[in-house]
Amino acid sequence: MATPEHTDPRAALRSGLPDCYLTPEDLAVMFKLPSVETLYAWRRKGIGPTGFRVGRYVRYDPAVVARWVTEQTALGDAA
Repeated sequence: MATPEHTDPRAALRSGLPDCYLTPEDLAVMFKLPSVETLYAWRRKGIGPTGFRVGRYVRYDPAVVARWVTEQTALGDAA
């Protein structure tokens, strides 16, 4: 009798999520910003990439950040 294959329930969750969420520090380095405070100000004003809270920490989905960069580039090209 074959035993049912047990799959890791986290594997299904991981399949739709990026490997690594970005921190505000990651974005500050990527965009060469003076500090993470710039990102927090953008977040308050609703003009930066959309982040989400994990407890008291803010994280960014790399796909959302890439889409935001594409939108900003398109806006710059249109101007």
